[in-house]
Amino acid sequence: MGPVGKQSPSSLPVPAGGSCLILLFCLRLGASCPQSCQCPEHAGAVAVHCSARGLQEIPKDIPANAVLLKLDANKLTHIPNGAFQHLNQLRELDLSQNTIETIGPAAFSGLAGGLRLLDLSHNRIRRIPKDALGKLSAKIRLSHNPLHCECALQEALWELKLDPESVDEIACHTAAQEEFVGKPLIQALDSGVSFCSTHRKTTDVAMLVTMFGWFAMVITYVVYYVRQNQEDARRHLEYLKSLPSAPVSKDPISPVP
Repeated sequence: MGPVGKQSPSSLPVPAGGSCLILLFCLRLGASCPQSCQCPEHAGAVAVHCSARGLQEIPKDIPANAVLLKLDANKLTHIPNGAFQHLNQLRELDLSQNTIETIGPAAFSGLAGGLRLLDLSHNRIRRIPKDALGKLSAKIRLSHNPLHCECALQEALWELKLDPESVDEIACHTAAQEEFVGKPLIQALDSGVSFCSTHRKTTDVAMLVTMFGWFAMVITYVVYYVRQNQEDARRHLEYLKSLPSAPVSKDPISPVP
């Protein structure tokens, strides 16, 4: 028999258990990225790209170590509560160019501390969800939404950190005051306009109208009461006049013996 040559490392048999572990590891990595999305990883951080995938809801299997999540140009209409609560490492969230109309009050729970940018531009948001956005420290993009400019919107904006690069593109699609329809919201606010003062004036007018209505009702009741009493008094007087009078004797009263 000739000498047995040394086997190269590549030709050494791999234990069956090891191959199974490797296979399971690969499957786990593959399953950690949502279907039809791409999840490139760099230095342990994952960027999840799900742009323009026709998604109608937010994927459930987004990697927990994602730092960037792009869900733009999809068909999302609603952001439910707790949609991103397991993504505490997320730094940037792009939800632009969808058809989002409503956002749950706890939609961004778990992101308050780390999120740096939230893009909600180019959607169908009419009213700012103050409860959902008020606790975020991230820069928020809200341009190109059909916002209704009113007191509630103004109060919500006071608590938000708007992205300075897009803040001038936020416009009033509708407004409590017709003269501001189609105009930039920040321009209107910078000019000293307060939608809340208009709201308070409207409330004051409503209160005055209500008070006047009550006052008119009281006056009407008093007049009715007086007239009713006058009518009762007149009828009583006529009744007394209609009573026959007792005959009076002309003879003097004789003294009693």
